[in-house]
Amino acid sequence: MPAVSNASPAARDGRPHVDEPAAYDAILLAGFGGPEGNDDVMPFLRNVTRGRGIPDDRLEEVAQHYYHYNGVSPINQHNRELKAALEQELAARKIEIPVLWGNRNWEPYLGDAVAQAKADGARSLLAVATSAYSSYSSCRQYREDLWQALDDADARDVLTIDKVRQFFDHPGFIEPFVDGVDDALARLAEADLDLATQVEVLFATHSIPTADARNSGPRDTDFGPGGAYEAQHRAVAEVIMLAVEQRRRSRAEQAPQTPWQLVYQSRSGNPATPWLEPDINDAIGDLPPGRRAVVIVPLGFVSDHMEVLWDLDNEARESAVDRGLEVIRVPTPGTHRAFVRGLIDLVEERLAGTPASARPAATTLGPWFDVCRPGCCLTGSSGQRPTVAGVECSADSAS
Repeated sequence: MPAVSNASPAARDGRPHVDEPAAYDAILLAGFGGPEGNDDVMPFLRNVTRGRGIPDDRLEEVAQHYYHYNGVSPINQHNRELKAALEQELAARKIEIPVLWGNRNWEPYLGDAVAQAKADGARSLLAVATSAYSSYSSCRQYREDLWQALDDADARDVLTIDKVRQFFDHPGFIEPFVDGVDDALARLAEADLDLATQVEVLFATHSIPTADARNSGPRDTDFGPGGAYEAQHRAVAEVIMLAVEQRRRSRAEQAPQTPWQLVYQSRSGNPATPWLEPDINDAIGDLPPGRRAVVIVPLGFVSDHMEVLWDLDNEARESAVDRGLEVIRVPTPGTHRAFVRGLIDLVEERLAGTPASARPAATTLGPWFDVCRPGCCLTGSSGQRPTVAGVECSADSAS
């Protein structure tokens, strides 16, 4: 039995970085999914929380955030735009591979996309997930759902699915945030704010249970109490702030060190369960006297969706305004030119079999793995569901 379930021949032996060229019949853009009308909201939330035993009255509280926007999350439209941008970049590079799109939690579903690929005669897919970091929910669960999509489409005997590496420190993902923070600080400097004492940069990402954070990344590496998830975010934030300072100096502008911190948002579940902290609203409340503005950077998000619109643009903004602070929220990468180019660079890595030593990575943590390591991001609550793009072992088995 191969070490990696339903992998291409190049990835089947489980090496961390695949340095053999591979051919793919299609790229599968794997999204989270979101509702596109009020009637979709509760079924969508039930999909997201399936198996957790969360009652509908709790889901109704979250549903109100969606109803505020007529039940429409922007995430599906963003993925339509990203799919079109990826197709345009592929055409510009003369790479003739179609792009399919499927979601984990709403239409179009991953299973439908895989079934269509099978019907079209495809035999090998390369997945690009709209999630940059390592954790159960941001990597392993995508890999589980991709395996399930193969099973649902009765395609395990005919289709392989590889997955590009987690791209948290790829320059194409980082550049849009550098642009956004640079622009925000320039605006605040023009308003005569002292960037060293009156401004705080808040890098925001989704909170996860601390137990899941500890288990994020390979099990044979100690990333600290927050696991690979926290370490990756912190390393990327440091790179962004350094790049912004360098840009300002290159323009002969003052480049004081602006205070920043990593904060969390959108926690859910049992209040007694420890989650990563501080919450962004608490962090805003605890800012030292003298702060007059905050720059909110949605570092954990590829594109806008409800947890950006509601938790940052509404709740966090309200917390800041209540303290008399000016607020600038930096854009998500979306279809930023550098981000789109970066995703296709990741595709070309696998087409060419680019060795790890030749791959771009802006932190010392990367380049991350093409094939996840045994037990990577496995949580106690997730059980031992089978996956693609990861090495199987006794604790990570598809059987």
